[in-house]
Amino acid sequence: MNLSMTKIYKFQGDISTEALKELEKHSNLAIDTEGSGLQIPHRDNLSLVQFSTGNNDAYIIQPDRKNYRVPNVVKILENNTITKIGHYLRYDISGLEYFLKCNVRNIFDTKLASKLCRTYSQNHGLKDLAQEFCGKKIDKRLGSSDWNKNLNELTDAQLQYCSNDVIYLHKIKEALHKMLVRENRLEIYESCIQFLKTRIKLDQSGFAEDIFQH
Repeated sequence: MNLSMTKIYKFQGDISTEALKELEKHSNLAIDTEGSGLQIPHRDNLSLVQFSTGNNDAYIIQPDRKNYRVPNVVKILENNTITKIGHYLRYDISGLEYFLKCNVRNIFDTKLASKLCRTYSQNHGLKDLAQEFCGKKIDKRLGSSDWNKNLNELTDAQLQYCSNDVIYLHKIKEALHKMLVRENRLEIYESCIQFLKTRIKLDQSGFAEDIFQH
């Protein structure tokens, strides 16, 4: 499917073996998820998983919510040789690991990186980064969609929204990594990434507040 020149591939259940082989060729993959709400996993569930190779494509997967069995998707998430690039992975990893029963390995979080090196701005959303580093305007209004609808019932606009969340991340990551090195903040960024899984465990245990505050 071609929407605004973006190559979109849809999968009900798991990705195909052919798609897995294609994705495994890449050392960096962008990733995002959509959920039925923001309270994952306490109230809401994982609805969609998106990947991109960085070549203006999007692989959109709707897991079976009865069992969330997606072994090919899990292979990618647990592959330590592939860097998974995401924006605000605190949300995505929480849903992926809880529902898919996996261990997401080797990640790069563009939101964390932005907050550490783009101290000249208070705006660290994906749309802000896409505008600055890719010259693209992202419309986020469709974010509040019913993503639990059957994949084939989603509109072209909704599919493009899902794609926009991943197709720019490679270029954003490259720019932010250079800035982290330039500002001598790569080490502290890597420490934050190591802590991210602990932060997610705190979220899932009900500790949403900053426990380091007085």
